[in-house]
Amino acid sequence: MARIGMLTPSSNTVLEPITFEMVRGVPGTSVHFSRFKVTEIALSQQALGQFQVEPILAAAELLAHAKCDVIAWNGTSASWLGFESDERLVQQIEQATGVKAATCVLGYRELFKRLGLKTIGLVSPYTDDVQARIISNWSKAGLSFPAERHAGLADNFSFSTVTEQQIAADIREVAAAGADCAVILCTNMRGAAPCAKLEAELAIPLLDSVTVTLWAALERIGADKAPFLPWGRLFKV
Repeated sequence: MARIGMLTPSSNTVLEPITFEMVRGVPGTSVHFSRFKVTEIALSQQALGQFQVEPILAAAELLAHAKCDVIAWNGTSASWLGFESDERLVQQIEQATGVKAATCVLGYRELFKRLGLKTIGLVSPYTDDVQARIISNWSKAGLSFPAERHAGLADNFSFSTVTEQQIAADIREVAAAGADCAVILCTNMRGAAPCAKLEAELAIPLLDSVTVTLWAALERIGADKAPFLPWGRLFKV
C-alpha cells in the first residue's frame, strides 16, 4: 500500500485529475490532497509571501492525519526561490509530521543528475521576470538553456487554460534546439499527456511537473514505479 499525500496550490485545477489518472488501476496506491493559498506567481513580496512555511505545514499536518506514507509539495516555487527553499521545506515537513517528504523541484534535480541531463528546453506559463529568475537559479546548478518558451501569465488559475496543443508545439520547438530534455515547469499546466505522447517521437526525456512530483513521492518511499511507465521514461529511473 502506498498512500501519497500532495500539497496543492489552492487555485490549481490540473494536478489532482492528472495524478488520479496516473494512479488509476495501480493496485494499492492512493493519492490525497491538501491545499494552501496560492493565486499568483510573481516576484512581488505579496506573491512570494504565499510560500511562507506556516500554511504549508498546516496543510501537511492534515495529510499526516490520513496516515500518508509520504507528503509531496506538488508545486514549482523552489525554481524561483532557490533549491534550498525546498531542502528546508522537506526538513520542516518531516520534523513537524514525522512523515517522509518530497518535492517537485528536488525531484527534477535528482532526475537531471541520474539521467545526465545538462541542457534543458524550458516550457512554462510564467512571466518574463519569473522565467529569467528560474533560468538564473538553475544555471547556477550547472544547467544550460538552448531554448525556452513561456506564456507570460501570472494568475495561477490561468495556467490551466494553456492548451495541450500549445504545450505540444512548445515542446517540439525547444526539442528542436538540441536540448537534452524538455521540461514543462508548472503543476497547473496540462503537460503530462503531451509529454507521454511525444517522448518516443522526439527521442529525449520529456519531464512534466505533475509527473515528476509523483516520481519523487514514489522514490522517497521506495515504491515500485514500473506501473507508471506509460507516463514517461523517468519511471525507469
